[in-house]
Amino acid sequence: MKSNYIKLIVAVFAITILGSCSDDFLDKKPTEFVDYDGATKTTENLMTLLNGIHRSLYKQYEDQSQAGLGGLMEQVDIAGDDVVFPITNGWFLQVYNWSAFNNENSTELRFPYRTYYRIIRNANTIINATDAAVGSAADKKIVKGEALIYRAFCHYQLVQLFGKRYVNGVTNSQLGVPIILTVGNDKFPRSTVEEVYVQINKDLDEANILLVGYTKPNNSHLDLKVAQGLKARVALTQGNWSIAAEYANKARTGKTLMPTTDYILGFNDYNNKEWMWGSHVNEVQTEYFGNFGAYMSRNYSSTVIRSCPKAINSKLYNLIPATDVRSEIFDKTGKHTALGLPSNFVKFPYTSQKFLAVSTGDSRCDIPYMRVAEMYLIEAEAKARLGIADAANVLFEFEKTRNPSCTFSTNLGQALVDEILLQRRIELWGEGFRFYDLKRTNSPLDRIGANHDSGIVNGVMQVAPTDKRWQWLIPKVEINANPLIEQNEL
Repeated sequence: MKSNYIKLIVAVFAITILGSCSDDFLDKKPTEFVDYDGATKTTENLMTLLNGIHRSLYKQYEDQSQAGLGGLMEQVDIAGDDVVFPITNGWFLQVYNWSAFNNENSTELRFPYRTYYRIIRNANTIINATDAAVGSAADKKIVKGEALIYRAFCHYQLVQLFGKRYVNGVTNSQLGVPIILTVGNDKFPRSTVEEVYVQINKDLDEANILLVGYTKPNNSHLDLKVAQGLKARVALTQGNWSIAAEYANKARTGKTLMPTTDYILGFNDYNNKEWMWGSHVNEVQTEYFGNFGAYMSRNYSSTVIRSCPKAINSKLYNLIPATDVRSEIFDKTGKHTALGLPSNFVKFPYTSQKFLAVSTGDSRCDIPYMRVAEMYLIEAEAKARLGIADAANVLFEFEKTRNPSCTFSTNLGQALVDEILLQRRIELWGEGFRFYDLKRTNSPLDRIGANHDSGIVNGVMQVAPTDKRWQWLIPKVEINANPLIEQNEL
């Protein structure tokens, strides 16, 4: 791996200018582009590698649907019940109809498995080289802290997909995913779900220390607020309600929710004051038809958007009050008259204009990975599950920014939790949460009575929480390469 064919300056130039990021640099096979020892020698060079990871989040991989982290967000939301295909569409259709999850040769399984482990490998290179690198203590804290968040985030995403759900209060000895903390060709078996979460929290706890006092240059970087937000997100999945509430509150303290006037602008600007973490797709790094906006926007002129715009579950939409600004980012008629869509854009009811690309000819759309709104909802849910009266206050503080006519909730117990979960469905639509929320709450997939077409989903309108397909199969190519890996139930 540690090839020494050319000097560091050439490696850095190739990584920075050509957009090869850390993918080419950190390929397990030697390449002529890399001086490994040089590129990890200083914190300045490690920062370059970290920027490569930031860039890889919106890099296109095998095909146009595999648009980095944005594509992975689309994938898991399409596996849920709130994103609707009004017509047959080739992108993620096997995810929509759940046929990919019991096909170990599916590219839809290989995409998340490969992508998250690629980021982990790149993060490990930074983490393991930082202490010995030449540079200030402050720079070491920054680069290592951000890399630790990446490693924790990717292990967290992987264990949710390929392991069984975490159950609070029991020994979670069910198989999770391999924990990878080094760079190399060593093979590792699957760790238990419990072990994976222990490592995730260990990385996040360290990042929460290292990033104190760091002011990030923009929202593509990861700071203390992101570390706190991810800690809250993980704790919510684990049912550690007090930790979830504490860290969600920390993450949102000092942050503000966007006004209603900004809410309808297209969720395409990572400078939005509510965004905590996101990717900015600049003009020289666009992936064109491989961008998030080329699939989830309503206005870009791609075949997939013109023919199959994404819709919201009609039952969910009908629960949004007319006075709620979020009702305005979906169109019950499907005409979207304010957008002035060309005549060749097929119109379907309940389609979304939450995400808007730069124009019909420019698919760039910044991608949200974490927003302040999520922190309010995590804190409210965790406190509601703990029976803390303040839960309704947190919910009201959030909800009144979306619906000035809302009233203070008098619900208690599970009724209040259900109200908060409904707000999550509405608020986080299309941002990659629904499948995970169904799985963590042990809830069934339920598409009955809405605008899902049974023919398009091959009859997959309901899936019980006990169904084995909630645990995606490990890609066959990984098992072939690593005999220590045990497959999930076929």
